[in-house]
Amino acid sequence: MDTLQAGDKVPAFTAKDQDGNSITLADYKGKKLIVFFYPKASTPGCTAEACNLRDNYQELKAKGYNLLGVSADSQRRQTNFKNKYEFPFPLLADEDKTVINAFGVWGRKKFMGREYDGIHRKTFIIDKNGVVERVIDKVKTKDHAAQILEG
Repeated sequence: MDTLQAGDKVPAFTAKDQDGNSITLADYKGKKLIVFFYPKASTPGCTAEACNLRDNYQELKAKGYNLLGVSADSQRRQTNFKNKYEFPFPLLADEDKTVINAFGVWGRKKFMGREYDGIHRKTFIIDKNGVVERVIDKVKTKDHAAQILEG
């Protein structure tokens, strides 16, 4: 798994959001972007992380950030997740793992003694030129916005 690192240019991508709209990296040209990857919509850790970002959304926007959540969930599951928790940012339904593979966040994981392939919970802070400024590998789900803002 080759994960994007600070200084790497983000490869161009296109994926569908929860409503079936095509979202591309080019949509964010000239804007700062936070792309956060989470394993599965509506699970406890992913809900805590996304809700923390929602609760601090105005502060993140004030710093010039746009947000994009990504998992391999279906559009329907992403729609339910977004609507239930009223997220003000799009969630990509990356079922074919285009974006997940572009960022290199798919790989071996260990959970409760078993190994499997899955999405690694990581967040990428991307500058206005589409270059990774930094990567947050150890996401604190309940305090994630602070991790981003402290950067």
